[in-house]
Amino acid sequence: MKAHDGLYIDGAWRPAAHGDVIEVVNPADEQVIARVPAGDAGDVDSAVRAARAALPAWAATPPAERAARLTALRDVLVSRKDEIAETVTAELGSPLAFSQAVHAAVPIAVAGSYAELAATHSFEEKVGNSTVLHEPIGVVGAITPWNYPLHQIVAKVAPALAAGCTVVLKPAEDTPLTAQLFAEAVHEAGVPAGVFNLVTGLGPVAGQALAEHPGVDLLSFTGSTAVGRRIGAVAGAAVKKVALELGGKSANVILPGADLAKAVNVGVANVMSNSGQTCSAWTRMLVHRDRYDEAVELAATAAAKYGDRIGPVVNAAQRDRVRGYIEKGVAEGARLVAGGPEAPREKGYFVSPTVFADVTPDMTVAQEEIFGPVLCVLPYEDEEDALRIANGTVYGLAGAVWAADEAEAVAFARRMDTGQVDINGGRFNPLAPFGGYKQSGVGRELGAAGLAEYLQTKSLQF
Repeated sequence: MKAHDGLYIDGAWRPAAHGDVIEVVNPADEQVIARVPAGDAGDVDSAVRAARAALPAWAATPPAERAARLTALRDVLVSRKDEIAETVTAELGSPLAFSQAVHAAVPIAVAGSYAELAATHSFEEKVGNSTVLHEPIGVVGAITPWNYPLHQIVAKVAPALAAGCTVVLKPAEDTPLTAQLFAEAVHEAGVPAGVFNLVTGLGPVAGQALAEHPGVDLLSFTGSTAVGRRIGAVAGAAVKKVALELGGKSANVILPGADLAKAVNVGVANVMSNSGQTCSAWTRMLVHRDRYDEAVELAATAAAKYGDRIGPVVNAAQRDRVRGYIEKGVAEGARLVAGGPEAPREKGYFVSPTVFADVTPDMTVAQEEIFGPVLCVLPYEDEEDALRIANGTVYGLAGAVWAADEAEAVAFARRMDTGQVDINGGRFNPLAPFGGYKQSGVGRELGAAGLAEYLQTKSLQF
């Protein structure tokens, strides 16, 4: 796997200002697999200048032509889907089958959806005696996480390009190879020079410089709520728009009468996918007390099957963080029914699939985002109690409701303070808005709502 030793700026790979590098480590075996440049504020400035220079022409490009470039990008990603999957597996540790089915396939679908939206979206409309124009907001600074490296990039870059914006991307330092592969795809798709730029680097250096840069009109960030707060403060001081997709502690509510076995098994799978490194994972399973013991037993049995099926977490710090939460759960009185803090393998950053029972809503493991393969099973007394528990965190990103009667599930979901709810195992929809309530973020990604984040409105009165 060959890594570029430069940054992608203004349509070409060029050396970073300094020789500092980031070592890319395979979390499954702890071996260094590549080194990439650690860009600094000067590199970010060069990238932003290139994006600003390219903005007028790209913003004036007809939507049909922008759609054609996005279609070409989608086609390149399709042609390189095996390489994408292998790259994600190497730097994230995701099992290859999951990388193929999710890490490669989902971004391709999202890129295709924005190619279609770019061609069909109405960028101007008549409202009474006014013509309302929806124009690109300008230069976008995109800071993306490591957990779904290509999906998070495409979910920001594709709508930005569809809107007529130019982009500077600072990807997570743990997964820069996927970002470099994406830059290659952008180049191959014929996107004009300067429209997309890539600066690999550390968050406190390159990320901070991008957030503070006066030439950036919108900052789109996905990551922790703590970092999101800091970015929001920096952007607020400059009166700069932000789109923040942050943490979650989503509730999986199983109402009386639901298919308990299906709800539990799907719920466990949801938490264990991607080694639990999913912001929208249903990490709190709420079950009526009458069937609580049965649900706990089902969850423990299901989790045990994932022992050799999930990959590692992304790095040593994340492994230690997750194990620390497991130890905290035990110390606060939660009962381990599967897994635990002990290392399941001698090599690699692995964490055992873990299930806690006897969890109370005020415990740390029920309130804070763990971001690992850890499920908490909580009992409730009635629907009002379930709703109180479900809404009882600072987060509101996603959730699920299971019921024998779909209407009952929908009625409960309408009362949940969260941005997205799956009903009886509803399928992922790349056109549905994704984003959170409360401290789970500001703004939306995917579909028309995601495109709207990168547009600003002007009205002409006649």
